[in-house]
Amino acid sequence: MSESRDDPNIFWVDPEVRGILPLETFHISKSLKKTVRRGVFEIRTDSAFADVMRECAAAAEGRKDTWINDEIIQAFIELHRLGVAHSIECWQDGKLAGGLYGVAIGGAFCGESMFTRARDASKVALVHLVARLHLGGFVLLDTQFVTDHLKRFGAVEIPARDYLERLDHALRVEAEFYLAPAAEDEEAALESVLLQSNTQTS
Repeated sequence: MSESRDDPNIFWVDPEVRGILPLETFHISKSLKKTVRRGVFEIRTDSAFADVMRECAAAAEGRKDTWINDEIIQAFIELHRLGVAHSIECWQDGKLAGGLYGVAIGGAFCGESMFTRARDASKVALVHLVARLHLGGFVLLDTQFVTDHLKRFGAVEIPARDYLERLDHALRVEAEFYLAPAAEDEEAALESVLLQSNTQTS
């Protein structure tokens, strides 16, 4: 991480507790389910990775600064080139409306950051990410920290020791981010996530 967007320095963070979003207890509100099913956004994967990163690094309402500097952006763009870092994107009227990015290693996906320029765009991207992770056999979604936003989806904090045990297990799992399933399989995976989630009001 960096102290700010303009700070050239990077430091490592090793928190005593770690945020994860358990895939088996992922929550989706009723209103968000309706938004996903209506297909408000066109969902793409890895079509504009660098743009997603730059949007995540940009200032936004309620967030004057971020921890993503130019060096981090370039490092993740290289990881994307190597096939390790990925983005889930929501497009609307030909414009990037929201999305997220992270790193897939073994059966773990480490979510790094998300952004939104349209209502619910980042939330919809997260739902599609979880569906893809289910489909590809992933067992761990690491959120690093837990925010109020992520709590709505069921994110929890666990001790670092428990996290490392889960990560060790996940790294031994042969998951596939690009499973290349048939379209109906993707739709079935998405619907499965929508149905299995514990509903909550918006």
